[in-house]
Amino acid sequence: MRAGRERAIMKIGFIVNPIAGMGGRVGLKGTDGVVDEAIHRGATPVALGKAVETLKAFLEQSHEIENEVQWFTCDGGMGAHALTKAGINIFTIVYRSQHEVTTAEDTTQGCSCLLEHQVDLVVFCGGDGTARDVFSVLGTKVPMLGIPSGVKMHSGVFAITTRAAAKILAEFIKGSLTKGDVEILDLDEDRYRQGEWNIRLFGIATGIVEPTYIQVGKSTFESLSDEDAKEELAEHVIDEMRDHPEWLYLLGSGGTIDYIAKKMKVDNTLLGIDAVYQNKVVGSDLNEQSLLDLLDRYPKVKLVLSPIGAQGFILGRGNLQLSPRVIRRIGIDNIIVISTPSKLLATPILRVDTGDRALDEEFASEELMMVVIGYRLSRVVKIHTNNF
Repeated sequence: MRAGRERAIMKIGFIVNPIAGMGGRVGLKGTDGVVDEAIHRGATPVALGKAVETLKAFLEQSHEIENEVQWFTCDGGMGAHALTKAGINIFTIVYRSQHEVTTAEDTTQGCSCLLEHQVDLVVFCGGDGTARDVFSVLGTKVPMLGIPSGVKMHSGVFAITTRAAAKILAEFIKGSLTKGDVEILDLDEDRYRQGEWNIRLFGIATGIVEPTYIQVGKSTFESLSDEDAKEELAEHVIDEMRDHPEWLYLLGSGGTIDYIAKKMKVDNTLLGIDAVYQNKVVGSDLNEQSLLDLLDRYPKVKLVLSPIGAQGFILGRGNLQLSPRVIRRIGIDNIIVISTPSKLLATPILRVDTGDRALDEEFASEELMMVVIGYRLSRVVKIHTNNF
């Protein structure tokens, strides 16, 4: 805590990657290098909404300290628009992009300008690619905090949700939280789109230490007992499909579900969403629109998901194709969550971040969710959403 009754003015750098997350709902598994394709497929910006959501939440819970913050940002969609929409009208613009569609170079130049103004913290809105760009400039000179808005977010610098980011920012300004080392990770998107999971460690940045609201990196659990558990999970899902042949089954991403698909002898997209009807694949690597089209054809649908190891997300990380429209059509009651027991040891809660506050509240109202951990064996797990 800072000594004395008066706290010094905190200089906060704020930067938004306007195109972050655009590739998610259209099935591109990221936006790096494919912005034009994402736009062609009908993708719309999501980062501005996430940034505004965070700033509004910060103002809601920080009336006593809002005058202790001096904001520094970039022009337009790289920060100024979000601040204005949230109701923050006093800020300093340190960088103006000359590009119609912003680039990684804009992010790095914006961060360089923030450094010149000696900010105390850089809050950025984007995904792992943005985190990498911000880190390439900041290094360990200034702590950084990520607002989750990308398709993939594995780095330890990200808050779990937008509201968590707001809470962390408020507590940091009050002097209640300390700084510490965080991993900056990124996934090779070209290989990701081909079904390969290749995460690279770019370096160790300075972040904010808050174990409840800062996510930890994805962990992989491999053991003999896990293989036995996956075998039982496969039998459970296969029997479920056999007992309900009139249902369409949507298979989410991840190693556990991929194992089940192989046991079913169906082709599966490791890191995408596939549809199976009566043991035949009727849709592969689906995006939001193709999912909605399938839902028009198949009135009865089950969605099979598995939480990301150590993070606990079942929706909102790596599967943005499952948009609020898609989830509402499927129905919360028709979601089947599966997990090996060892994964749940490190994932004691299920996290949901659909990007739709009303839908998140529907999940929150459930409070608990059944997770299948073996053949005809389930356990109850608490749900955490963006509304805590």
